[in-house]
Amino acid sequence: MRRAVLSTVVSLIVMQASAHAASRVGDLARVMGVRENPLIGYGLVVGLDGTGDRAGSGFTEHSMSSLLEELGITLSPTELKLRNVAAVLVTSDLPPFARTGSRIDVTVSSIGSAKDLRGGVLVQTPLRGADGQVYIVAQGPVSVGGFQVGAAGGTRVQKNHVTVGRIPNGGIVEREVPFPVFSGDFIDLALDRPDFSTAATIAAAIDSAYGPGTAYARDGGTIMIPMTKIPAGLGPVAFAAAVADLRVNPVRPARVVINERTGTIVAGGDVHIAPVAIAHGGLTIRVTESPVISQPPPLAGDAARTLVVPESQIAVTEGGSVIAVPASTTLSELAQALNAIGVSSGDVIAIFQALKEVGALDAELVIL
Repeated sequence: MRRAVLSTVVSLIVMQASAHAASRVGDLARVMGVRENPLIGYGLVVGLDGTGDRAGSGFTEHSMSSLLEELGITLSPTELKLRNVAAVLVTSDLPPFARTGSRIDVTVSSIGSAKDLRGGVLVQTPLRGADGQVYIVAQGPVSVGGFQVGAAGGTRVQKNHVTVGRIPNGGIVEREVPFPVFSGDFIDLALDRPDFSTAATIAAAIDSAYGPGTAYARDGGTIMIPMTKIPAGLGPVAFAAAVADLRVNPVRPARVVINERTGTIVAGGDVHIAPVAIAHGGLTIRVTESPVISQPPPLAGDAARTLVVPESQIAVTEGGSVIAVPASTTLSELAQALNAIGVSSGDVIAIFQALKEVGALDAELVIL
């Protein structure tokens, strides 16, 4: 007998909002204007073991020809055989307050037909910002952190992604980005997740620590602190650090996030469900095979043989369960009830979608 078993794993993580610890203001908001700046550049990785771009990669050949010309060697792109060279895009994020001479990690990604960047070295590559200015110059050995082994018959073993690598501390800051965050009349805090209640809570916590009128919420995403309200003896930097260390209990949005690809469901424990009845029908299909002896007919000749032929039987059973959900039921309690009757991840997603459609789920449903 041969049995095919399909097992679906449902991961339901329920976070009780009433039990969560207070959060730092610095984890909920940032000083407006303080941010990273994305940078990008085009470069060449050399020294590969025959795993670089194949012949005919025009941009790689022209780039290498231009590089050699800068070094005093003039060659036509058609004269170059570049299996040890790969064209790459180099990206990085310039952190705020990075100073000239600081070193930054950079990421190297193949854009041609290279198979593997292991063992390669990135030659000097300028990284530019959105304004076209060069802020970082990158160079150094590429760390891939994986491998790829192939055989002539087509068998291949690969670990991680071998056409993308990193160069730790491979970029040197050549130009600084000014951040005049304390040059105006206010220190503005921008919430990562705008919410009127959270903004009011943070403003109240700042007033409680430094006196009434120190801060006020301009809207659901911005909290303003006049520079004149900074206590005597504290500079703007020390005051901003002290505000970031304050603890508040932010309002958690009622949200249910479902990943249909993995069957993962993440929901807030304070999400309540209106009174509703849920019917769940399960369909089980079982396929079994039994050996049957097949005898040849009389006078079949010497070529006739007795054979063992499998015979299949299909059994289909269908059952149903009904769950009555009373008032004030939380999503945690519903999850326990659904797990008790063995509901699969696909059925859980369908049930949650139906609850949202009928108006029984008082939360935002986000499907990834």
